[in-house]
This record gives sequence, C-alpha cells and structure tokens, in this order.
Amino acid sequence: MLGYGFPVEHFKMGLALKPHAITIDSGSTDSGPQKLGLGEMTCSREAYVKDIEVLLEAQQATRIPVLISSAGGDGTNLHVDVFRDIVTEIARRRGWHFKVASIYSDIDKSHIARELKAGRIEPLGPVPPLDPREVEAATVVVAQMGAEPFVKALDESPGGVDVILAGRSYDPSPTAAMAIRAGFDPALAWHMGKIMECGALCAEPVGRTVMGWLRHDHFEIEPLNPAERCTTASVAAHTLYEKTHPFLLAGPGGTLDLSQCRYEQVTDRRVRVSGSKFIPSDPYTVKLEGAKTAGWRSIFIAGARDPIFIAQIDAILDEVLANTRAYFADVPPETYRLIPHLYGKNGVMGDLEPVKVPAHELCIILEVAAATQALATAICNKARTSLMHAPYPGRIATAGNIASPFTPLEIPLGQACTFNVYHLMKVDSPTALFPIRHEEI
Repeated sequence: MLGYGFPVEHFKMGLALKPHAITIDSGSTDSGPQKLGLGEMTCSREAYVKDIEVLLEAQQATRIPVLISSAGGDGTNLHVDVFRDIVTEIARRRGWHFKVASIYSDIDKSHIARELKAGRIEPLGPVPPLDPREVEAATVVVAQMGAEPFVKALDESPGGVDVILAGRSYDPSPTAAMAIRAGFDPALAWHMGKIMECGALCAEPVGRTVMGWLRHDHFEIEPLNPAERCTTASVAAHTLYEKTHPFLLAGPGGTLDLSQCRYEQVTDRRVRVSGSKFIPSDPYTVKLEGAKTAGWRSIFIAGARDPIFIAQIDAILDEVLANTRAYFADVPPETYRLIPHLYGKNGVMGDLEPVKVPAHELCIILEVAAATQALATAICNKARTSLMHAPYPGRIATAGNIASPFTPLEIPLGQACTFNVYHLMKVDSPTALFPIRHEEI
C-alpha cells in the first residue's frame, strides 16, 4: 500500500531484475468511509512524498513506467490531483522530467441519476437499492476502474507514459493492464494482479515487495526479500483474500474462475500458478462507491475487572442505556445512536462469536453518534457516569465500576461518515467514465 513504506534495498533488488512495470496500489475501503465523506487520505502527505520519490527516482534511472492506483486511498479526483502536485514538487526539486497520465474516476451525479432511472444500477451485496437522495447526499461518488483505462492511457501517448496516477481502481488493475496490453491471457493477468496487489502479503513471513513473471500458460511469484518465501499454501491463501466465494472473483468486466488452478513449488521461494480462467461479463459493470457525513461522534473508553460486574454486564448496560435515553427524552431518538463495544466479550465478532467464555476483564467502549459534537459528548458523558456508578446485585465496591485510561473522559472524534453508495452500474464502455489527462511535468 503506497504510503505504508517499503524496504528500498529490496525494491532495488527488483529493479535489478529489469521488470516491465512498477505497480503499486494506494486504495481501499477497509479503513472506513471518512476518506470519501471528508476528503481525507489513507496516509499523510509526507508519507506519500517519501514513497513516491523512491518510485520516481527508479523511473528516472530505468525508464520503467510506474502505475499508481486509487490515489489517496479513495481515488477521488481531488486526491489524483494531490498526487500530481506531489510529482510536480519532486520533479522540480530534483530536476526530473516525466510524461504523466492522470486518470479520473469521480462520476457526475446527474449521470448516476439517469442510469438509476433507466434501471442500470443494482445493489452490490446486502445493501438496499440505491435511493436518488443518497446519491445527492454523498460527498462524492467514484467508480472502480478496470484495466482498460490504464491500457488507454499507455496507448494514447505516442512517446509513452512514465507515470500513471489513477483514481479509484480495482486493486489488480494496473498489474493486469500491463499484461493484457502485452497480449497475455487476461485470466493469468488478473490472477497475477490479484496475488501481487498487496505486495509480499502472499509470502512467509509476510513482506512488502514482490516480483511476478508472466508467461503464456502460467505465472510465477517470488518475494524480493531473501528472508521471505512464497509457498503453494501462502499463494493459494492469498488467492482467497477478500473473497466471498472460494473460486469465483468478480471484478470490472468479468469473473475470475479459479476452480481449476494449480499451484506448484518451483524453488523453495517461488511458486508457479496455472489454470486460471476469465469469464467476461455482459454487460460490463463497475462498482460505485460513495459516502456521506452522518453527524458527529464521541466515545468513552473504560476498563472493568470486577467479576460480579462483568457477569451482569449485559443487563447493566441495558439499564444504563435506557436511563440515558430517558434523560435525553427531549432529543428525538432517531437522531442519535448509542453503540457499546465490549472487548473481552465478543468485541470483535459480536453476535457471530462462536466461543462463549466468561472474561476476567473487559474493555468497554461506548460510541455515541449524534447531530452535533456537543450533543454526542453530552450523551456520552451521561452514559459514562451512569455506568460508573450503576448499582447491581451483589455489588461490593463503592468507588466505581470502571476505570478510565484517558482524559478527557469523553473523547470527541469529529464528524462521522457512512457508506451510502455501494452499487454496480452497467456501462457501455469500460473507459468512457474515466477521463485521462496527459501532460509533461
């Protein structure tokens, strides 16, 4: 992930192997909706400058194209331009020259409204049908591009492209694009891109940098760090990464069928993969992603050690939350939420937790989302003090039920966001929604 850093010495080992492209992903929805909702980036600008400068230095020395996807984490036009500014800043400071293609992925809301009215948009997974009001409420909506816009960007410039800065992209797209453009099997291109999208996460132990070799009937993967190795188990396991089906992986333009894949240990550090199949989709679809602001959030964090208290925590919390809502009876209940998180008691899995064991201590986090920061903090304060002194059967201690590790005791977290567009849209062209800007920097 661009901005997370990588060992430069291992990166240089990869350059010595004379690759045809340097590709790096920069995006994910994993870290939440605030990037789309508030225009934030996954990493700091300073982190992006540090990583991008290493990539640009390699490009200047080798003339190998650098393909960066999902700029800033969310891939909005705003963050593509931030990356463009970073490239410009570095180029001027170092006296370098680049041919840059910027690919944009923001989708005009009026276009989405027309496609929705025409019945060309459907939910992706367990989300409700898209409401036109949600489209308007979204700060920005991006579409996830496939390989075609990258191929177009490379083909459009007669003198070639040094750097591609792309908006929201399907993670394997830049790697797959280079391979598909060179005439290789799209199934192998997409599968190799899937394995390489997280660098050496497919290695043991997991690492940062990885090299892929694509041939006409297979591809091979090997980490660049000599202390790491790819195994058939580690590569097959990463094939299952972020998938809802063990063999089928849908993406822009089609579905990767991995049911007949073969994984072979070529050396003690390298794995060969073959047998992938790609089933084109008709019509072609892209994923839309959007987020909106949804009030303000405050939390408190507390620790509990009393076994009598812990044994009754569900009933105690129910009473505390009921009392808090009664205290704020003048506030419409639909305008705020009280969300407890009990770490040590199903805090990670919630109701899906299969292992029911009593905890000897709890970390209690109460999240309050409300219309204003002041109201969120006030409700949070009331709930915390109620929990602190709540009576319960068998109580012995009188000093308080919980311990607070931080002050302020109620912690304001600022604006809260929620994903409100997560849908598939049919498109007539895989490139029409993604304008490309070519320039020399």
